[in-house]
Amino acid sequence: MTSSTSSIRLIGIDVDGTLVGAAGKVHPRVWTAAERARDVGIHLVLCSGRPAFGTAVDYARRLDCTGWHVFQNGASVVNLGSGESRSTPLPPACVDMMIAQARDTGYVLELYTDQDYAFESTGEWAREHADLLGVPFEPRPFESLQGPVVRAQWLVTDAEVDRVRATISSDVEIAQSSSPLMPGTHFVGVTRQGVSKGSAMQAIAGEYRVQLREVMYIGDAGNDLPALQVVGHPVAMGGASPAVRASAKDIVPGPEEGGVADAFEIAIRTHRAPR
Repeated sequence: MTSSTSSIRLIGIDVDGTLVGAAGKVHPRVWTAAERARDVGIHLVLCSGRPAFGTAVDYARRLDCTGWHVFQNGASVVNLGSGESRSTPLPPACVDMMIAQARDTGYVLELYTDQDYAFESTGEWAREHADLLGVPFEPRPFESLQGPVVRAQWLVTDAEVDRVRATISSDVEIAQSSSPLMPGTHFVGVTRQGVSKGSAMQAIAGEYRVQLREVMYIGDAGNDLPALQVVGHPVAMGGASPAVRASAKDIVPGPEEGGVADAFEIAIRTHRAPR
């Protein structure tokens, strides 16, 4: 469905299941529509659970090489032009607890700073995820990570999700997601309490002096819900989860059809509508 709202001046774009699908490619017409959106003055913001390095930062640069972007489910908010960043570290005690659990259970755990990450697992999932991120597969001790940890992420099976979630401290945020590039893998992201894609989109709207009613967000999974619920124009991908589809004002085709381009066109049309 489509609704007529105020002019859209800012768009947040998820990556996995939104910008890219199972083929791991961005549909060419997305970049064409992105250029048209920028030409009418719309700010384009990558808003991913991925970190601010590897393939994700390449996507961000192509959307807006000098603007603000969201990584780590909101724990890292980075301006690619000025180098400014907004990071919110996890409580050290929570990090220590997760490290101990990973070493005890053998589950795949990744710890992230703004610009780096560490994992100890030598398993296939850890290798596949390094490939997905576009970085070398280099297991190393968690203690080798320099700087504050802003996000932790578990890679688990469906059967292991509840077990992992039950052991995570109550004073943090948990965001669960998946990627079409790693079917069968659940990503359980952990950030400090109050940190989410929603809080990050609010912060960026403030940086650009844009009202939330003038913001569109495009997503497909549970970790997108905090952003979809605070913006004026939430958009779901065709293959989105039922909760995401229920929250949307518009539903566009999946990433294989370049559905993000359709969302951009909706936003562009708001600039042509009578005021």
